[in-house]
Amino acid sequence: MAHHSEVRRRERSSAAETNRHGFWAALRAHAATFLRWVRRHFGRTESASNRFGDYTLVRKLGEGGMGVVYEAIHSLLGRPAAIKVLAPERSRDLDLKRFEREVRITSQLTHPNTIAVYDFGSTDEGSLYYAMEYVDGLDLQTLVERDGPQDPARVALLLAQLAGALAEAHGAGIVHRDVKPANVMVCERGGVPDVVKVLDFGLAESIVHDETDASEARSVVGTPLYLSPEAITTPEGVDARSDLYALGAVGYFLLTGVPPFSGANVIEVCARHLSETPRPPSELRAGIGPELDALLLRCLEKSPSDRPVSATALRHELLDLASQWTEARAASWWAGQSSDRAAIAA
Repeated sequence: MAHHSEVRRRERSSAAETNRHGFWAALRAHAATFLRWVRRHFGRTESASNRFGDYTLVRKLGEGGMGVVYEAIHSLLGRPAAIKVLAPERSRDLDLKRFEREVRITSQLTHPNTIAVYDFGSTDEGSLYYAMEYVDGLDLQTLVERDGPQDPARVALLLAQLAGALAEAHGAGIVHRDVKPANVMVCERGGVPDVVKVLDFGLAESIVHDETDASEARSVVGTPLYLSPEAITTPEGVDARSDLYALGAVGYFLLTGVPPFSGANVIEVCARHLSETPRPPSELRAGIGPELDALLLRCLEKSPSDRPVSATALRHELLDLASQWTEARAASWWAGQSSDRAAIAA
């Protein structure tokens, strides 16, 4: 009898032990489930602020008038991209149309010297964004600020690529209207040094204006240091030759370190564009050949009809002046640069 009592005691003790183990196992399981819920819930909230569609933001690159630009990574491809997000305060209908137009125009262009657009969308909160090619390089403004006035042959090569990108846009009936050093980058691409990328078609317009363009077509837009005379006096009448004037001004800056005209204020700068003849670049810096000197001054003529007939024609003339800047010289320049380069900005 005593033996049976001992067996029952042991069975009860074993059952109690099993229950205790079961209780703690169940508690641990519930705790793990709860922690997973917390991480999932709060992790999703955190990651949502860093995700735009299939892209995860890495860092902020810059900020412009229309929005903020971030470096990002595509979650599946692992490909770097630049994400431009429309600033929350720019949510008026006109701003939304301008942003959409910028994406639409840029996505139509396929020239290798124009920035490529990958994707366009909006977040759950309604913020518009688009993803574009990430460029690890220097904009031309930074290039001159860091490295000083550039070799004339290199300037001719960079401008020839800029002219090529503009030629495609002009052929599609698009005027950039904001060609300036900060909107042109130079980088290494596929092992090739000194590749130009034209950015920011945010002010671009069709030569034949539509309703979206109409209000802006009558406004003076662009950067005063690089504005053509007609962009100041008759902005509704600008055509492709206005971009060629700006290209000439960019070339002038690359060669000399200063724009063709400056002043104490916007009005003074604009007045000089309208009435003064720029000094030849060769008067500001030795070593600039007469052909490049004359070509840039032709781009800067007051009358559009006195400028080169097209971006394509201008490109051919520039290429003839670029032969001394070889790929080996370009590669040597890039090899001497810091790895900490400025990336694409708005």
